[in-house]
Amino acid sequence: MALGAVAVLAVGLTGSASATEGTAADGDWATWQKDLVGSRYASAEHRVDARNVGRLKLKWVFAYPKTESTLVRSEPAVVGDTIYFGGSDGKFYARDARTGGAKWEFDLSSVDTNGFGVVWDGPAVSGGKVFFGDARGYFYALDARTGALRWSTRIDSHPAATVTSSPIVYKGRVYVGVSSGENTAGRDYPCCTFRGHLDALDVNTGAVDWRYYTVPQPQQVGTWPSGAARYEPSGVGVWSSPVIDPRSGTLFVGTGQNYTGSAGDFDTLLALDARTGGVRWKNQVTEADTWRSLCNDPEPEGYCPGLGDGSALDYDIGATPNIFRAGNRTLVGVGQKLGVYHAFDARTGEVVWRRQLGVPLPSGGISGIQWGSSFDGRRLYISTYYAGPGTLFAVNPADGEVLWQTPNPADGCTTGGAAQYPNAGCDLALPSASSTSPGLVWEGGIDGKFRAYDSRNGRVLWSYDAIRSFTGVNGVVGTGSAFAGTGSGAVISRGMVYVQSGYYPEYSTTEGHVLLAFGL
Repeated sequence: MALGAVAVLAVGLTGSASATEGTAADGDWATWQKDLVGSRYASAEHRVDARNVGRLKLKWVFAYPKTESTLVRSEPAVVGDTIYFGGSDGKFYARDARTGGAKWEFDLSSVDTNGFGVVWDGPAVSGGKVFFGDARGYFYALDARTGALRWSTRIDSHPAATVTSSPIVYKGRVYVGVSSGENTAGRDYPCCTFRGHLDALDVNTGAVDWRYYTVPQPQQVGTWPSGAARYEPSGVGVWSSPVIDPRSGTLFVGTGQNYTGSAGDFDTLLALDARTGGVRWKNQVTEADTWRSLCNDPEPEGYCPGLGDGSALDYDIGATPNIFRAGNRTLVGVGQKLGVYHAFDARTGEVVWRRQLGVPLPSGGISGIQWGSSFDGRRLYISTYYAGPGTLFAVNPADGEVLWQTPNPADGCTTGGAAQYPNAGCDLALPSASSTSPGLVWEGGIDGKFRAYDSRNGRVLWSYDAIRSFTGVNGVVGTGSAFAGTGSGAVISRGMVYVQSGYYPEYSTTEGHVLLAFGL
């Protein structure tokens, strides 16, 4: 099929769902996915393009204070003249999108002083409210104009529950996945009892309208060698963010691996009825995947359930799907940590095509496709992480043909700020979710470089080295670092480009990290 035939149909689908419920479609980037169908494409951008992107300059910086955790990972949302984002300091901010000037801030400790109260997802702005979760498993709705708390709920009482999934709003509900850090527990921990789930919450009250569990209730089946109780099956967290096809009312979301046992919807793309949570179809892309962090221990025997049968893979789906049209079909595609991008018929779940992009590692799953891809109506843009090197691909959405590929530039770790920290762990890896605007693809690297690529051929048109010290508009001094590898990518809105800088590896840990805002 000709690529041009995809374009017209795909743009039509994107246009029918160009923003989350209650937001303007023009220049807003109101949710992590950018729109209901997960395009991550700023279609209305007309100021920054391939001809002038070389003149892009840093306009302002917001710096986070040094705290116990300095990693930043909350992709901003931009609606009108306001940018909304969470920090590594336990606060959520609203600032002027053009200048960085203060509007309001919300302290997560005002809801609960216990635990690791920081924002790990990107917010969704809809109907005058801002929705987001935190690392403790709380979920919040704030007044978008004032920052006043409308409601909050502990979305999961499990002590290891967390929210990395960025919410999406549709027809009076806000949808969000719940994951956990329980798989990182040590040998003496009674592993594991967490059950992943996807929730639909009432936007006005936070009440759970429906919940879909991804794994059965764990049961004790014996003990670990340490004597700690052993439970299975467990895990299957929902790390990624959902998307919704407004034509069919179907919600799509990917799932993680089992921590123990082998059951449930691990490594699966789920297609659920957005109204009821009922299953329309599901496609499991791995036969078995049971992994916890002790699988990477020097002596994993007895503590790595998948070691014996080779299923200790960590090949889950952490990436957010894309919905697009090809010919007379609506497809839903998603990347996997195995390095494969899968494209399914959105109505039936039938496999339409698969493409291996990243080189799989034997365990740990960090070589493949991590968080998200972008679709600009003509091509899919997909990046790979630790893939020797990480590479940005442009792919034909009709059949998966690779149209061009650009590896992380070979000098990324030997030039600029990264070269000053030879022992920091720099690698030629692309952790961030890809974003696009007309003519451009935006991607950040572990080498601390933020780059704009020509969407026609993959040529790097502009690069900015973030590993340096900045004084923020808030008077705090911060240091840039690797670009966020847990679900955060670039946001493009009304001639400005925003990105968080400060994830692993941290080249300097003496200061907090930064949000960068660029413009012409």
